[in-house]
This record gives sequence, structure tokens and C-alpha cells, in this order.
Amino acid sequence: MSRTTALRLATFAAVAALLFIGPSGALAHSLDTTYQSRLPLIVYLIGAAMAVALSFAFLLLADVRADPPPAPGPGRLPPAWLRTTLRTIGLIGWAWIVLQGIFGGESNGDVSTLFLWVYGWVGVAAVSALVGPIWHWLDPFATLFDIGAAVARRGIRGWDYPAWLCRWPAVVGLVFFVWLELVGDGGGPSLLFVVLVGYTTFTLAMMAQFGRDAWRRDGETFSVWFRLLNRLAPFGLVDDEGHVQRRSFASGLLLPGWTTADILLVAIGTASILYDGLSQTTPWFSVFGAPAVPIETLQLLGFLGIIAAAALAVSRLVGTAATGAGLLPIAVGYLIAHYFTYVFIDGQRIIVAIADPLQQGWDLGGFGWAFLEPTRAFLPPGFVWTIQIAAVVGGHMLGAWGGHVVAAWTAERAGRSHRTREVPLAVIMVALTTLTLWSLGQSLVVEAPPGTPQTGSAPAGPRSGAEAPA
Repeated sequence: MSRTTALRLATFAAVAALLFIGPSGALAHSLDTTYQSRLPLIVYLIGAAMAVALSFAFLLLADVRADPPPAPGPGRLPPAWLRTTLRTIGLIGWAWIVLQGIFGGESNGDVSTLFLWVYGWVGVAAVSALVGPIWHWLDPFATLFDIGAAVARRGIRGWDYPAWLCRWPAVVGLVFFVWLELVGDGGGPSLLFVVLVGYTTFTLAMMAQFGRDAWRRDGETFSVWFRLLNRLAPFGLVDDEGHVQRRSFASGLLLPGWTTADILLVAIGTASILYDGLSQTTPWFSVFGAPAVPIETLQLLGFLGIIAAAALAVSRLVGTAATGAGLLPIAVGYLIAHYFTYVFIDGQRIIVAIADPLQQGWDLGGFGWAFLEPTRAFLPPGFVWTIQIAAVVGGHMLGAWGGHVVAAWTAERAGRSHRTREVPLAVIMVALTTLTLWSLGQSLVVEAPPGTPQTGSAPAGPRSGAEAPA
């Protein structure tokens, strides 16, 4: 891509960003139906965009650098009691979903949506990015494989994992689960049960074919995705045996090993969250309405494709590693901004599940827990909006630092200038900042499927609209 073409793309993106933040009749000052901001939404958007843009400008003009992180050492295994506890929790969660799928009824105590979407897709992802690689031991598929190998009393191993496959199976898997979450409305308990059993069978077969560690490292969607997010955390996974090393927060972004598949994974993760927020806004609904599944599938794939293509185009200019280091913090920031209320509000359903574990209308203990309704009263709206802005802007600023530092290293080794090549990355960051905050500041349209009861039914996935301040 020539410099002229890059500048044209940057100009187009900047104009598009300005159009998105421009005032309109539908915007008003409302952040949702219950919280009125003290300032017009456009003030927040311009302020956030300027914060990201100025931080990138400072990094470029001052040419901020960071020393390369040291090579990972041997690390330490977490305490045995912690590893055993996490593996037990993961296996119990898997078995609980299966038992409910076979014997369960219908109630707010559904654990398939609770464990797979609330605590898994969002909760484990956040812990992996902000704390450490918790999924390495929670992973029920690895535990089931180990149990099977122990029963067989031998190691199970087939062919070597093909190098040309790289992490493409995980990319395909992530697209599928994103589709299930956003277009399939989370799948619902019955479908999620079928998906879990099918995915478990497939995963165990691949582990038997290529080896447990090889498939977790490159093929299994959740392991690959959570390990990628773990680059940000202060406790990083060192090897397949589970040794962990403490490091400076975000220093894992600067470690080598980024691939094109990693860029696509981060781009898909970022785009899926952005699409989730945008597609529920009133302006989006007024344009596209409520399309049928085939049309919405095309919309989703088209949106994912646009963001992925933009990420790949930027990677050609600044390098794969710099693009990955720049985009990963953005994905984490979006995850927190859009879904942290989802975990704290919808996650309360675990109390219902404990009181009625098989959805048979029980109320174990007689405490009335089976009739609990999740509440958001303990989350002040101003606090929610502050967390959302901090997560989005902070993620972009951290991404600007990571992308710039790695781009500077790459350019130095190649003997070329890096400043102008980073401009498209900066433009995309500013555009994404304004777009996601704009979506968070819109009224949401959440349509229940025909015949869905208003009470007593379990929410499906993050599309429940819990990301809006309330």
C-alpha cells in the first residue's frame, strides 16, 4: 500500500468518524432511559476522541520507547489446592450444564447461559486479561481428556499438529461462537446443550488426534482466545504445563509470537462487541429493522469482515506485532465497557441455580432464593458510565502505547521511519473510540422473540442490553 493510498484511507476514516459523532435529532442528551448525562453526549465523544488522538500524537512526537521485556523464565506452578479447585469447578460446571440439558426444565436457574456466556465468555475473558490465565485450569475439556487418558492408562496421541493450520481452527471457532451469541440470540438452553456436547466431542477427538497441549495451544477456540487476552495480564502463562510468571502489566503485548491469525482473532473479538452494541441502538434499528437470521448473518459477517480487513491493512503498514499490540487492549476495554454490568447483574442468577439446580421448581433450603430477580439498584448510573468511558479510552491509550513501541522496534530493525506508518492505526483508534462510546450512549432496542414469557425465562447472551448504564 503506497503512502498516498494510506493517507486517503486515513482521511476517509477521519471524515467517517466526524459523521458518526455529528449531532442528530435521535441523539439528544440521553445515555439510556434512566440516566441523563450532565453534558451532551457529543461532548463526551469529542473529549474521548481528543484524549486518544493526543496520546498518540505525544507518543509519535516524543518517540516514547520501552525496553523489550525479558524472555519468559521457568515460572512457577500455582498451589496444588488452587489448581485442583479450579479444575473441579470447571468440571462441575460442565456436568451441571449437561444434567440440566437432560433433566432440566425452564427457569432463571439455567446454567448453560450463565456459565457459557456470563461467567465464561465475559467473566473468564476479563480475568484472563486483567489477572492471569485462569482458563488453563478451569478448562473442562482438558480435564475430561486427562480423565479419559488415566482410565485408558496410556497417553493418547495421533499425528503431529500441522504447522500450516496455525491458529485458523480457533479463528473459525470464534466466528461460530460470535454468530451463536449475536445472531442465534445466545442459542438458548436447549441449543447450548447440543452445542456443548458436540463441541466437547469434537475437542476431545482433536486432542486425541494431535495431542492435548498442541490442540489447546493452536486449535481450541477458548484456550487460544483466553491465552491471547492473557498477554495483557500481570500473571502470564509460560508453558503448556501451567507455569506462571509475574510480569509488568501489559508487557506481554511486547512479547514476540504474533501471527496473522492472532490479528484476525483480536479484530473479530473487537468487531463482535462493537456490532453487539451498534445493532441494538435505535438508529441502527430504524435503518435495518429486525432482519431474519440469514440477513442478520450477512450483516454480522460483513461487519466482521470490514473490521478484519482494516486490521490486516494496518498490519501491512506497521507490522503484525504492532497491530496486535495496539488492538488487543482495545478489545479488552470494549469487553469491560459493554459487559461488566452483564456479569454483575445477570450473574446473580447463580443464586437461583443453587436453589433449583435441575430446574424442577425446587427451593432448596426454603430461603426463597429460587424466586430471586436480578437487580441493578446497587450500580449507580454515573459510576457505570465512568467505568465505560475509562475502559474504552484507557484501552485505546494503552493500545496506542503498545502499538507505537512495537512499531518503533520493527522499523528500527528494518532501517525505516515508523511515524507516518502509524497514522492509519491512530485514525482507526480514534474512529473506534467515538463509535463505541456513541453506541453506548444510545437508547437500546431489545426485542423478545414471539411467545417469550416476560418473567421466569433465562436471558440468552450479552445481547440482553446489560451493557447500557442503568
